[in-house]
Amino acid sequence: MNEFLIRVNEQLQAQKNRGLYRQTRVVPEGWKDFTSNDYLGLARSDELRNSIQDFLSNLSNSRNGSGGSRLLSGNTPLAEDVESFVARVAGTEHGLLFSSGYMANLGVLSCLPQRGDTVLYDEQAHASLKDGIRLCLANRYSFRHNDMDDLRRKLTRANGTVFIVVESVYSMDGDLCPLADLVGLAQQYSAVLILDEAHATGIYGEDGGGLASSLGFEKEIPIRILTFGKAMGSHGACVCCSAAVRSYLVNFSRPFIYTTAMPDHSLAAIRCSFEFVRKHPELRNTLAQKISLFRQHYAHDTGSTTAIQPVIIGGNDKTRAAASALQSLGYDVRPVLSPTVKPGTERLRICLHVYNSNEEIVALAGELNKLAVGNEQ
Repeated sequence: MNEFLIRVNEQLQAQKNRGLYRQTRVVPEGWKDFTSNDYLGLARSDELRNSIQDFLSNLSNSRNGSGGSRLLSGNTPLAEDVESFVARVAGTEHGLLFSSGYMANLGVLSCLPQRGDTVLYDEQAHASLKDGIRLCLANRYSFRHNDMDDLRRKLTRANGTVFIVVESVYSMDGDLCPLADLVGLAQQYSAVLILDEAHATGIYGEDGGGLASSLGFEKEIPIRILTFGKAMGSHGACVCCSAAVRSYLVNFSRPFIYTTAMPDHSLAAIRCSFEFVRKHPELRNTLAQKISLFRQHYAHDTGSTTAIQPVIIGGNDKTRAAASALQSLGYDVRPVLSPTVKPGTERLRICLHVYNSNEEIVALAGELNKLAVGNEQ
């Protein structure tokens, strides 16, 4: 035990020496939120909270917890109803709920690709996608970010069933994937396109069904993951897919089989949050105006038209210092350091929300202009 603790402490000290030591912390009261993924403000909405409570009060036999996995005692009519509801929003045949986006990505990618298959994934794909890919037995290769020529070259050399793994909106750069091109390549090479809609759920599509819904590609993408812990203000995720893929996941996806099912409150929150988005289309218009305002007043082109605005500083120490300077002014802005991003691209990840006032956004852009002088975007 002593040798184990010595090793643990040595590794923690090495992490501190590299300036990469992580800690949990509570955001100081009064800070202006430019960090969270609560783009539409649903996580803090009193109206939505009341809707969830009303929904639960009208639900017969509501329980505090699910009591087990979906394959044992945890399945309920509400769980199946919410899955069907989300699938309709996404425009797909069926859906399968997971406890988080991370678990959904792990559940899909750890079991669908088989030995002899090939997984091609965008180099900027989220860690949960990469972790899921590592767990499968297929060959795996990254392609340059949003580079369709590089993807095409790798498709011509791929073996077995080929899976293309991308995100709608990338969490570090805030840019969109070239979805029409990806759909075309997947069809040309008979590849299975897997789309993580985490940062697009609730923002794109008439009812918040994601980027594929907004572009009319619901039927061309066999597997999409809608996540509810960001713009939807709740928790969990749903794999939107065909009946056959759903059944396959139920039978072979270990993160689904061996996980306790979500409780009624989480299920009610998912259902009510989508209804809230449908009821309040003005939220997305307001968010678009906030994004435009920031881009108008920030002196550099971030390359993003979404709520995620990357401000490249460069260097871990310099980026950390920039975040500290803004935090001292009451802005909740966090640094993203290497190795999370490539060395030289360390940045402040600015997230915009409907509840950020215009004055706050203009003032933050002014402070960022001072910090980013001489830094290329």
